[in-house]
Amino acid sequence: MRAFEAVARRASFSRAAEELNVTPGAVSQQIRLLEEVLGHPLFVRNRRSVALTEAATRMLPDVQAGLEALARATSRSKIAAAVERSLTISVAPSFASKWLLPRLGDFSDRYPDIDLRISATVSLADFRRDGVDLAIRLGHGSYAGLKSEPMFAEKLAPLCSPDLLKTKGPLRKPDDLRKFRLLHDTSIPGESEQGSWERWLHLAGATQVDAHRGTKFSLAELALQAAIDGAGVVLGRMVLAEADLAAGRLVRPFKAVLPLDVSYFLVMEKTSVKRKEIQCFRDWLFGRLQRSRFSRNPGKAP
Repeated sequence: MRAFEAVARRASFSRAAEELNVTPGAVSQQIRLLEEVLGHPLFVRNRRSVALTEAATRMLPDVQAGLEALARATSRSKIAAAVERSLTISVAPSFASKWLLPRLGDFSDRYPDIDLRISATVSLADFRRDGVDLAIRLGHGSYAGLKSEPMFAEKLAPLCSPDLLKTKGPLRKPDDLRKFRLLHDTSIPGESEQGSWERWLHLAGATQVDAHRGTKFSLAELALQAAIDGAGVVLGRMVLAEADLAAGRLVRPFKAVLPLDVSYFLVMEKTSVKRKEIQCFRDWLFGRLQRSRFSRNPGKAP
C-alpha cells in the first residue's frame, strides 16, 4: 500500500523508489503483487510516465487516509512510550542545586532509559495540573491525597568560610559570633527570620549576640554561597551544605546543632507507587541516602 500510494502521488516508479529508499524493481514487484491480490491493474505504464486506472483513482483517497491514520497511531504510541519512560520531579531550587543535581549523573548511569525532568520551584506541586510524578519537600509530610516517605531530618549549625576565620579571628566560643555578620536563611518552613538563630544561640548558651542583625536570604543556596564568599556566618542546613563541608569550602566551628521539626519527604500519588520508573528512582534515592554523611534518616528506614 505504501508503494502504491507513493507511485500514485509521484506518478513515477523511480521517484517513488527514491522516496521509499528502495530500488525501482522492488517497487514494481510490490505493485504487481498488489494487482494480483486485487485482481485488476492499478497503473497504465507508458514509456516516460504512469497513469492511474479508474479503480486506482477510486482507491487512492482511502489508502492515503488509512496510511495517515496509521502514522498518527504510531506517533501517539511513541509519545506515550516516551512519557512512560520519563519522570518529572518537583523540588525546591536549593535542594536541587546543592544536593540532587550533583548526584544525578549516577542515576543516569544506572538508568539510561529513564529521562528526568527537574521542575525547580518553591511552590507545592499540583501533581495532576503540573504533570508531576514525584516531589521532594521539606515539611511535616502531611499532603492530602498523596503518599509521603521520610528521607532524612534536617538540622542547623553555624557555618562559614575558613578564610573568614583567618581574616576576622577564630570562633572559640558562641559569644564570639558578635564580631561576625549573621546570615539568615528565611526559606525554612515555619521559621521566622530570626527564630532559628535565636534558638541556636540559646541552645549554645550565647548571651552577647544579637540574633536580629545580619543579612537575610529567601533561598538557602544563596545564604550558603554568601557564607562561602566570606560575607558572614550562616546558620546553614547541614544536608544542603554536605558537599561544601566535605570540600572545605565551609567549616563548622561549633558542635552544637539545632534539630528542625521538619524533614525532607519523597512525595507521590498513591496510585503511582508501583510504576517501574518511580520505583527505580525511589530505590536509587534511598540508596544514595545510605551513603550520605549528613543525610541519614535517624528514624525508621523506609
